[in-house]
Amino acid sequence: MCLLCSGVARRRVLSLSLAGITAAALPRAGIAGAPLSPDEALAKLKAGNQKFLSAPQLCAGDLAEQRASLAKAQAPWATILTCSDSRVSPELIFGGIGLGELFVARNAGNMADTATMGTIEYAAEHLGTPLVVVMGHQRCGAVAAAYEVAAANGKYPGSIGAMVDAIVPAAVAMKDRPGDFVDNTVRESARRTAAKIAGESAIVRHLVAAGKVKVVAARYDLDTGAVQFLS
Repeated sequence: MCLLCSGVARRRVLSLSLAGITAAALPRAGIAGAPLSPDEALAKLKAGNQKFLSAPQLCAGDLAEQRASLAKAQAPWATILTCSDSRVSPELIFGGIGLGELFVARNAGNMADTATMGTIEYAAEHLGTPLVVVMGHQRCGAVAAAYEVAAANGKYPGSIGAMVDAIVPAAVAMKDRPGDFVDNTVRESARRTAAKIAGESAIVRHLVAAGKVKVVAARYDLDTGAVQFLS
């Protein structure tokens, strides 16, 4: 049994013990025990990414049992908005997290359109998820396309154009900054999207003000596997 599997097994035993104790008192306690605070959820993601960097060997972790225990309910402890890029899998990046732990929304460029905002609001308000992470990534193709629009008046067909246009304001803001243009824009776009979620959603804004939800931006490094939290 690998270290990750043995860790999953230990957590499952603890989870089953806690569930019987807390279920009546904590209606939102979820599968794994008491709900996490926003800062505890963020620390858990950071620790998971360190596991991914130091011991990336992953295993199934008895998914059949996980699936059965989660079939009737879920209690994810973090919402991740990230890119659809096939190399960016939050469940792996944050340490081989199992079923039922992350509520994930993905689209090219990790933008908060109407459907994505609704997804985040549902997780925060209905599921009680305490943390929202907007995670861009190194060498993002959607951001590179926004660079072509901002720097050379490039055009893209169909819905791709509208998708890229949403990133262009961040690209324009980074045009004269030192450093790598695309990477600067990845960071700026993630920050702007996090600010949009926290500021434009009345549901999320209320929960942030109450200290129940935190919204942060992050950037994933394709070369190293490290996640840098930007806010």
